[in-house]
Amino acid sequence: MTEIHKHGGDIYRHKNVLDFSSNCNPYGTPDGVKKAGAAAMAQVCHYPDVECEELRRALEKAEGVPMESIICGNGAADLIFGLVLAVKPRKALLPAPTFAEYEQALNAWGCQTEYCFLSEEKGFCPGEEFLDAIRQDMDMVFFCNPNNPTGVAAEPEYLKRLAERCRQMGAFLVLDECFEDFLEEPEKYSMKGYLKAYPRMFLLKAFTKKYAMAGIRLGYGFCGSSETLEQMKAVMQPWNVSVVAQEAGIAALKEETYVKESMAKIRKEREKLLEGMGKQGFFTFASEANYIFFKGPWNLQEKCLDKGIYIRDCSNYRGLKKGYYRVAVRTKEENQKLLEVLDQIIK
Repeated sequence: MTEIHKHGGDIYRHKNVLDFSSNCNPYGTPDGVKKAGAAAMAQVCHYPDVECEELRRALEKAEGVPMESIICGNGAADLIFGLVLAVKPRKALLPAPTFAEYEQALNAWGCQTEYCFLSEEKGFCPGEEFLDAIRQDMDMVFFCNPNNPTGVAAEPEYLKRLAERCRQMGAFLVLDECFEDFLEEPEKYSMKGYLKAYPRMFLLKAFTKKYAMAGIRLGYGFCGSSETLEQMKAVMQPWNVSVVAQEAGIAALKEETYVKESMAKIRKEREKLLEGMGKQGFFTFASEANYIFFKGPWNLQEKCLDKGIYIRDCSNYRGLKKGYYRVAVRTKEENQKLLEVLDQIIK
């Protein structure tokens, strides 16, 4: 597989394994979503709604954001690429390590990218050095909160300072909130209440992780600038959200009980998994998301695969090397299996 597309969740080349490499909701896609997607097959003879009107109206109700400030795409990656093509940055800033698709999109456009390497000694927490790296020659800044792969979340006050710094320097801020739902108080961390105050800010969201809908490809974003959204639509392909994806998304937004219960269980299991790995001697970082970032032997992924467990080797993230890994928080029974395998390997 091409290095640029190396990622977790590659069950096609790692068959019959317990997959801890992909950090989607371990409790599976809700039945209501599956039924809605299946029922939508009766409409696939028609083009999908290019405006995603019903889906955006449902998102408006669920998120409390005006539908004219919402745009949908074929997964979050589609929106990242569309936004870069719309803004056309000449120079951008990324923290490192972070989600690879930001750099991919910037490279595709030919943008010069600079990196602010997060310090392991500081637990990969962003600080003043990242804010200071945002200069007047920066056109775009990407920031993932909680960050992927570290799971570290920046506090709300820091996010406000980040948005203000970008405004002062004239940089467009892309704030990825895809893993925010797994935080203890997700609404506290969201910047969606500041869309009007910061029109040159784009908030990225997706159905992928929260509803275990990775294969459907459905992302969405918020922006207070109608001009930016129109520019995105002008460079993105039309009909990029299928009939099946739109109907599945509408159904997912009704799954309030599923979300509440599964998020509570994931948070509980995360703490137990952190405790268990800590007792085994692994150095784990302070993840607040639905995955755990840690250090281990250089060949740990291979040893886990030999025992039917697939973990994410993070050595292809910029700023990391061999020996850094990420495991998703899965169900109680699956997490116990992971701990047993790790115990066998360590001993």
